[in-house]
Amino acid sequence: MNISISPAVLAKLADPSHNVTKQEILECFANRDRKFLTDNRPQHQAPIPTQWFVAETDYGRLLKVVFMYDRPVNTIIIKSAYPAGQHIVDIYHKHAPMI
Repeated sequence: MNISISPAVLAKLADPSHNVTKQEILECFANRDRKFLTDNRPQHQAPIPTQWFVAETDYGRLLKVVFMYDRPVNTIIIKSAYPAGQHIVDIYHKHAPMI
């Protein structure tokens, strides 16, 4: 499976408000223990559903990772990633079943 991050998203991730690296995103995918959630909000609808999850990096940093999975080309397209606040963690733990 490939992971794709556009130059625009890489720039957003480097911004101090996000301050997330591609390596941290990969760590979160490897460390997650719950299933993905789908963003059903009307303003976030696209031909490929937007999914997200919360997981820790190898150093214990809790991030929310937002992505789309393009099944025909077997590629995860990263849309965003940022530190997960407690409200986001609570929503995720309430709705995402364990793997």
